[in-house]
Amino acid sequence: MITLIVGKKGSGKTKKLIESANDAAKKSNGNVVVIEKGLKLTYDLSHQVRLIDSDAYGIQGADALVGFISGICAGNYDLTDIFVDSTLKIIGHDMKALVQFTEKMNALSTQANTRISLLVSASKEELPEEIRSFSVQS
Repeated sequence: MITLIVGKKGSGKTKKLIESANDAAKKSNGNVVVIEKGLKLTYDLSHQVRLIDSDAYGIQGADALVGFISGICAGNYDLTDIFVDSTLKIIGHDMKALVQFTEKMNALSTQANTRISLLVSASKEELPEEIRSFSVQS
């Protein structure tokens, strides 16, 4: 299952991510991963959540992020949840790339039996029609 958490800057997306990731860590019988650009959330997330800085691995662009997340899924058989903060900053502010990325993440989520949540700094109205069918929270 894939979820998009959308909203403009300052709308509370990151707070939602922190709450959701910490809740997932409490309930999960496996691993919970948060991918972010920079390490701003170090002290906000439970020690049970694996925090990964995309900048530390040179991840830029949708294809690089798809490969990175696929590798995380391949290496962790008990992965239950993945949260990606600042999705547009990592993949570039290209809505067409966001559509393709979201579709690939949806397929990976099903294949790996992992919930994936993407934080997108855009309003619901700015989202391309192709991805509005996914679960969208704002």
